[in-house]
Amino acid sequence: MNERHSQDKVYVIYGFIILGVILFLSVIFYRVFLDRHLPKLQSSDFDSALRGSIITKDGFSIANSQKLYKAMVDTRNIDPNKKELFIRLYTLYSGDDPKKIRKILNKKGIVTLSYEIDAKGAAYLKELARKLYRKKVFVPYEDPKTGIVTTQGMSIVESGEKRIYMAEDTLTPTIGYIKKIEKDGITKVEGVKGIEQVYDNLLSSTQDAIIKGPRDLSNTIILSGDADLSKRIDGYNVVLNTPLKLQKILEKMANERMQDLIAKEVVIGIMDSKTGKILSLVSTSRYNPSNITRRDYQALNSTASEYAYEVGSVMKPFIFSLLLKENKVNPLEIINIYGGKYKLGKRIITDSHKNDFLSAEDVIVESSNIGMIQIVDRLNETDLYNGLLDFGFSKKTGIDLSYEQVGLIPYMSELRNKTYKATLSYGYGLQVTFMQLLTAYNAINNNGVMITPQIASHLEKYGKAYSIKEQEKRVVLPIETAKTMKRILIKVVESDKGTARKTKIDGLSIGGKTGTAHIATSGGYSDKLYNASFFGFASDPKGNNYTIGVLVREPMKPYPYYFASWSALPVFKNTVELLIENGYLIPAPTKPKAVQNKQEDERVILD
Repeated sequence: MNERHSQDKVYVIYGFIILGVILFLSVIFYRVFLDRHLPKLQSSDFDSALRGSIITKDGFSIANSQKLYKAMVDTRNIDPNKKELFIRLYTLYSGDDPKKIRKILNKKGIVTLSYEIDAKGAAYLKELARKLYRKKVFVPYEDPKTGIVTTQGMSIVESGEKRIYMAEDTLTPTIGYIKKIEKDGITKVEGVKGIEQVYDNLLSSTQDAIIKGPRDLSNTIILSGDADLSKRIDGYNVVLNTPLKLQKILEKMANERMQDLIAKEVVIGIMDSKTGKILSLVSTSRYNPSNITRRDYQALNSTASEYAYEVGSVMKPFIFSLLLKENKVNPLEIINIYGGKYKLGKRIITDSHKNDFLSAEDVIVESSNIGMIQIVDRLNETDLYNGLLDFGFSKKTGIDLSYEQVGLIPYMSELRNKTYKATLSYGYGLQVTFMQLLTAYNAINNNGVMITPQIASHLEKYGKAYSIKEQEKRVVLPIETAKTMKRILIKVVESDKGTARKTKIDGLSIGGKTGTAHIATSGGYSDKLYNASFFGFASDPKGNNYTIGVLVREPMKPYPYYFASWSALPVFKNTVELLIENGYLIPAPTKPKAVQNKQEDERVILD
């Protein structure tokens, strides 16, 4: 009997153990399976990194990125009795059309109310979402298929970034533009042209931040010890060498000159002679990167670096420099100009000045094509071809602009032909870009040292500055040759017979060369279409020294305004005057006119 009683006790104990196991498994089952029917308490938030800004030298952000957000709501979570209240409050905060929102909310499920909400609007709408929870506008919804209960309500999440160009068309096409791309469901941007494209890998953001953690009832992450954060890394800012104020002033002047000259385009470039920094690069062919239309397509390419043209007489100083370098010409020797008319093959070459003889340097001063024909023949094809290569023609300058063109110079075999060599000497038979000319003239201005032009100054991130790259420098002319050539270019401005005498400004050292070139068409050279150029330099006693180029494309104002001395030269002078007004050039104090006249009279007597 006792033995049976003991067995019953054992069975009871086993029963309790089995019951305990069943209860334990039931709890696990409930936790694993039935808990899924409760609202989810974990959430994640996404903080996308932004593209860096483009900033002018004087500190203005002319291109920056702003975050865009989208407002999403599960219509099944909106209390039907409070739907109109939701519409009124949402449209009050967002500014959206109530009719549009009412139509969107007629759909069942998760809908997007707006895709383009700025950061300020997003903050307001997140606050509204919390208020709507407190007002019980949102109610739980149980999915009949899965049994999952959700109370999503309204979520404000990032949809991407938008590029803002605060200065509108200023500094275009130099800064370029962007296109939108999709990356992990977020709209990002990447550079297509200009600074945006050249520095795209540096401007682009590196890493987005993701925050995971428990949420409150308004779907906001609780930043507790359980939250998981990854660091956001934005792109670098690119700081330019160009001040916004000066750029806008020059663009305004260029626009006025273009309209007056009835020109296709006016291009101006200013380069610091010692550093190669581009102080300003102006084109009248501009566009707003925020709103590019079909009529802007021609303006998307930078004329300064992507347009190669026959340049005319602005090419002469380089040929003359090569002759000086090779000791093939003496600036003071006398050259036969044949009365201003010369037969070259079957063509008659005519100078605008009818001289019988000129000194070699005055061939440049008075821009004699016939004089250039006489002296260029002293250079053999090897020295001429290699000399042009040394000056950077038919090569990229290395400027930080996208899709830079290289132009075209004749093959060495072609330069054995006297006609090819002759036409090359006064700027025909080759094609060069505005930027190649500006860089080559800067080599003459910079004692024979060529330096890579650069638009961007440095990078900036989180308050620290970083260098971009060291600019290439190389000697293309002996210093004495460069100084002689510079002196002759100053004489072009200061001589009474110089083609650039109109640009003389007291207290400054100014030199340069005009160039007027017919534009080639399918039927030969046009008698109506010209490109007019002036390239030179301006310096003051304080050490400020700039190389300046001007191109006026196809001026249509009647004779004589298609000549560079009547179109490009006045733009150059206006540019120098604006540099003076804005403190970039400081002329030496000038003596009173009476004193000047007395000194001139004494000098005449002494001579």
